[in-house]
Amino acid sequence: MREDFARHWAGQDPFAEIEALRRDPVREVASRSTFRFELDGSAYFAKVHGGVGWLEILKNLVVGKAPVVDAGNEYRAATYLAGLGLHTLKVAAFGTRGRNPARRRSFLVTDEITGAETLEDLTLDWPENPPDPVVKWALIDKSAHVASTMHDAGINHRDFYICHLMLQAPGALTRESMNFNLYLMDLHRAQQRAGVPRRWMVRDLAALLYSTYDIGLSRRDRMRFLKAYFDMPLRDVLRRHASLLAAVQARADKLYAKAQRKRLLPRQQNA
Repeated sequence: MREDFARHWAGQDPFAEIEALRRDPVREVASRSTFRFELDGSAYFAKVHGGVGWLEILKNLVVGKAPVVDAGNEYRAATYLAGLGLHTLKVAAFGTRGRNPARRRSFLVTDEITGAETLEDLTLDWPENPPDPVVKWALIDKSAHVASTMHDAGINHRDFYICHLMLQAPGALTRESMNFNLYLMDLHRAQQRAGVPRRWMVRDLAALLYSTYDIGLSRRDRMRFLKAYFDMPLRDVLRRHASLLAAVQARADKLYAKAQRKRLLPRQQNA
């Protein structure tokens, strides 16, 4: 627990304090609720996990998915990545209670990231209003850096879409003013190992690729990302990683077709 929250909650039950701060959720899914609150003039987001139940755990295990039973995944991933210098969730407080994974309660409090917008929102009108190429390439390079740093650290995201990359800048980005941070968000399903297995690398990269299909990126833009992500000449990337890239492309196409069929694409939602 960070010093400011340790001071606020000194001698108190943190779980009771979180419940007292609870507001209308900005997102609520099954046993997980996310809400925004203010304390002493600063804004925060709290993600509160209730017990998921054995049925949910078994359903995930049957289909080969790792069940998320508490806020620990997000806490550990955010803390580790921040230690590597990556901009991500700024953890203010974390707590977990209960040994039974089906009934475990937990919470994660993070600082609100002010003056930020997701890359999904930023790029929504790019097909009609193309950005300065220099700005676009800077965002591509930074996105590749985030992805490679995360994967090199043995962490895969499992929801690695551009809506989970948040741009924070003091003003509009121009080629004369490129001062910005790119935050990696929503790490609650993240997994960490000694190294990211190929199939999870494919899933992350495919999710990112699919989420950029409708923003007007060229083949040159996509090649730029690969060169930065693998940190090697493009010729070597295409030669050494042809099988991986084919798998990424195939999965991205499948994700896009499914989202298009269900009318889940951002441009369909905003039509």
